Amino acid sequence: MTAQGLEVIDHSVQLTHEWINELAERLDWSSKRSVLRLLRVTMCHLRDHLLVNEVGHISAQLPVMIRGFFFEGWVPHQTPIKERRAIEFVSFIDALMKDTEEFRGRDDIKCVFDLLNNRLSRGEVEDIRATLPTGVRDLWPAP
Repeated sequence: MTAQGLEVIDHSVQLTHEWINELAERLDWSSKRSVLRLLRVTMCHLRDHLLVNEVGHISAQLPVMIRGFFFEGWVPHQTPIKERRAIEFVSFIDALMKDTEEFRGRDDIKCVFDLLNNRLSRGEVEDIRATLPTGVRDLWPAP
């Protein structure tokens, strides 16, 4: 039992740190703040390319804190139709990460997808990839 008796929160914080640390290692970045930012930006942009039921399925496998980031600001009926090509997907994230010194573009986005391959069930990854437009799916290596 934790000092506050809020094990679910403590566990979520621990899992969130594990995800961030794993991604930082994959990226070879020193700034955990930048790592979290890339994770948030990529996850939210990915979310906007998924069908609502797939958003629900992926979120069920996320740590509570990351799930909160994933849903932050999401209004499903106001989500515009997103681009279908990888170059546009990457460009959108590039624009949001442009002031992050360590960001290298496409390769770093693939690191986020590698993290998801490692942290989500294989079946869920395959389901999500199958619903993505071909160009965006090509960014996400098969598990």
